[in-house]
This record gives sequence, C-alpha cells and structure tokens, in this order.
Amino acid sequence: QLNVMESGGGSVQAGGSLKLSCKVFRYGGTDIRNCMGWFRQAPGKEREGLASIHSSGSIDYADSVKGRFTISRDAADTLYLQMSDLQPEDSAMYYCAVEFGIAWCSLGRLWEFNVGQGVQVTVSS
Repeated sequence: QLNVMESGGGSVQAGGSLKLSCKVFRYGGTDIRNCMGWFRQAPGKEREGLASIHSSGSIDYADSVKGRFTISRDAADTLYLQMSDLQPEDSAMYYCAVEFGIAWCSLGRLWEFNVGQGVQVTVSS
C-alpha cells in the first residue's frame, strides 16, 4: 500500500520559482524498483506528464519543462520538483505519482500510478 502527499504549491509571479515536495509512505512490499514522477492538469486541458525518475537512475522530462524544471529524490523517498522561470501557462494542479515493483517509467502513464491529492500552482503575469 502506498500513500503519497504533496506540498509546496502556491502563487508566484512570472519568472519566479517554486519547489514541490512529495512524501511517499509505503506499507509492505519488498520490490524496491520504482518510478516516481510529476504530472499536471489545468482546467479544460489534458493531463501532462512533466518529469519522472526511476530507481535505476533514469530521468525524463517533457519538452515543455526541460531546462526549467528539475526532478530529484532523496534517500527517504521524498520526491521534489524544482520549478524555475515559471510562466502563466504553468498554472495547474500538480500531482505526484509513485509506483513500486516496476522496471519502467513513462511520462504518459504517470496518472495510472498511486497519485496524491495535488497542489495548486498559480503563476501570474
């Protein structure tokens, strides 16, 4: 069983930065392979996978955030998303997604994993 809890959303002006955090609580299970990632969804728009990191070390970014967002994790399985140069089009609900026991990560399937409640990010011009 997995519980996922995001924090760190908020409001910022264009060009600003925010850092999102995601704490993972895992109960049971022995397979340590995992994929963790972030996706977002704005009103009226489709979900967009932003960044993923696999326990093997592989990292992937969507073109829309490459060079501006950085995904990382610590030894306690807390996931982070450092967001820089935020723009109004980055405004959305941001979700953390985690799955254990898998050998792959896919930006287009993050929402199939265990997902948190989400945090709102609002960027004003």
